[in-house]
Amino acid sequence: MTDVETSLKEAMTSIEGSVGAALVDYTSGMALGTLGGGKDLDLTVAAAGNTDVIRAKLRTMEMLGIEEDIEDVLITLSGQYHLIRLLKGRGGNGLFLYLVLDKARANLAMARHQLKRIEAGLEL
Repeated sequence: MTDVETSLKEAMTSIEGSVGAALVDYTSGMALGTLGGGKDLDLTVAAAGNTDVIRAKLRTMEMLGIEEDIEDVLITLSGQYHLIRLLKGRGGNGLFLYLVLDKARANLAMARHQLKRIEAGLEL
């Protein structure tokens, strides 16, 4: 089991093309931990904005009567992938891992696989 800081470091080092990572509480919109980013990628602003994305999707699913769980939300930009993984299991309710990838260097399938593995080892 790993803590938040270690999990974010693992995401940044083991996932090719990682630009930034965060653990976010989507009930409040607050980032519980961030790593990476920079002047062109403010992870605290991204955490709050992506909270709105998750809330909207959950509301829509409820209105449609969809009773499945969201695994990932993927937003593709011309140069980046933004991957949001909702946490399941022990203490994960209301949280998501957020990963920004450089599209030219990233392998999306491997990034999803690695993020799922990191989630499984995360201790909250």
